[in-house]
This record gives sequence, structure tokens and C-alpha cells, in this order.
Amino acid sequence: MTAQDCIFCKIVAGEIPSRKVYEDEEVLAFHDIRPVAPVHFMIIPKAHVASLADCTEAHRDLLGRILLLAPRLAREQGLTSGFRTMINTGRGGGQEVFHLHVHVFGGGPLRPM
Repeated sequence: MTAQDCIFCKIVAGEIPSRKVYEDEEVLAFHDIRPVAPVHFMIIPKAHVASLADCTEAHRDLLGRILLLAPRLAREQGLTSGFRTMINTGRGGGQEVFHLHVHVFGGGPLRPM
């Protein structure tokens, strides 16, 4: 899949609407359209990176920015007693959209892992 075909790149470009949680020059966070919990949003880099497996040393600051943003946005979304983060990587890891994304969810019972 190329960036031109990527649904998340189209969301970043404003071609597909989303319910934004946060946006800055490097990342976008928006609510998942198929939530698995009362609160379920994703944080993505605006630049197309297919998966965590494609990240290199050059992505270190971006990955840190995303992971540090997760607890702040979780609190802002009302997840004060805890939340879960998840990164599906590759088809075997359950990844469906091949643009790196970090799921953040909670606000109700979560199945044990």
C-alpha cells in the first residue's frame, strides 16, 4: 500500500473526516470508528510509516512523542483510572491499516491479555 492509497494518510490530508482528539505538526489523534471500549482513539504520525517494524533510529523522537502523548490524551478523554495501549504490527500481529498507529482505549471492562 502506498501513502496515496492509505486511509490514515487521507484522514491526515482532510480527505476523510475524523473525530479529532489532538493534532500538531507531526501527529494526529482521532477516535476509532469501530471502538472496542467506551473510549478508543488512535495516535498516528502524519508522515506515512507502514508499521512499527518499519521504524528506524530516525523515528525515535516521533515514537517517544506519541508514547508520551498517550497518557495525556487518555486523561483528557476521562481515562483517569487507567487505559490500554496497543500497536498491531504486520498481518500476523493483527494490523489492518498499514500506517503506524497506537490504539489507546479504556473506560470500561477490558478483556485480560
